[in-house]
Amino acid sequence: MTRHSIHKLREWKAEGRRFAMVTAYDYPSARLVEQAGIPIILVGDSVGSVVLGYESTVPVTMDDILYHTRSVVRATSKSIIVADMPFMSYQWNADEAVRNAGRLLQEGGATAVKLEGGSHIIPLVSRMVQVGIPVMGHLGLTPQSVNQFGGHRVQGKTPAAAAKLLHDARALEEAGAFALVLETIPAELARMVSERVSVPTIGIGAGPHCDAQVQVFHDLLGFYDDQRKLRHAKRYAVVGEVIRNALADYAAEVEGGAFPTMEHAVSMSPGSLAELTAANPHLLDAVVLAEIGTI
Repeated sequence: MTRHSIHKLREWKAEGRRFAMVTAYDYPSARLVEQAGIPIILVGDSVGSVVLGYESTVPVTMDDILYHTRSVVRATSKSIIVADMPFMSYQWNADEAVRNAGRLLQEGGATAVKLEGGSHIIPLVSRMVQVGIPVMGHLGLTPQSVNQFGGHRVQGKTPAAAAKLLHDARALEEAGAFALVLETIPAELARMVSERVSVPTIGIGAGPHCDAQVQVFHDLLGFYDDQRKLRHAKRYAVVGEVIRNALADYAAEVEGGAFPTMEHAVSMSPGSLAELTAANPHLLDAVVLAEIGTI
């Protein structure tokens, strides 16, 4: 079975068809996302925060993204797999950037890569597209620059900042980006961008007017009950509580002797046990034999 084509996304935008993208970082989560009919999976550098325990995405490495991308690819057959290029994998040197992007496709099995940034990465996007690497852009709040922003702040709020974001969106489209993530920008600005580019816009914290939406797997499913309240996220389940309660029930049954029972065990046949006893009488005493019902 072939994967969805990135060219389908532009067709869907032209048809007014909205779609979802979700992050996934391992085999079981990716399998569930695809089974739910979601056409694009992002192996996001958000893995650093929600899986690896980092405070931001900055510590995530190429090896991290490659490892998790391979797991997601093995779990899927239809979804477009977009791999995030982690911090400093493309900012330092153009040749190294293209090589790293190529690794995510060649070694990781990704369909495409995602880069954060606007006008300063336009030449790099063009070069990647020219050598056959599909690129998704990312504008607005770019988490790899969180230290520069001074936190997770709304972007594009002033006329000048909004105008620059509009310019960058058009430039990324012209450079060959097949889609644009718009993160944490005013809904009105997201609408303007969506109306002015022919490639799909994928919003997160950017309001309802984008062509698609992306959310983090663990935010959607409520894995963490101590997480900060995310205005852009909606919980569709509280999986963390379900898992915690199930594990507590398991521990209680083990401690109380209710699990396992013989229902969860395999028994030796009486003949084999008798033969073992005859051959090794010193290994089994009468008490043990009585307990297992052979005498």
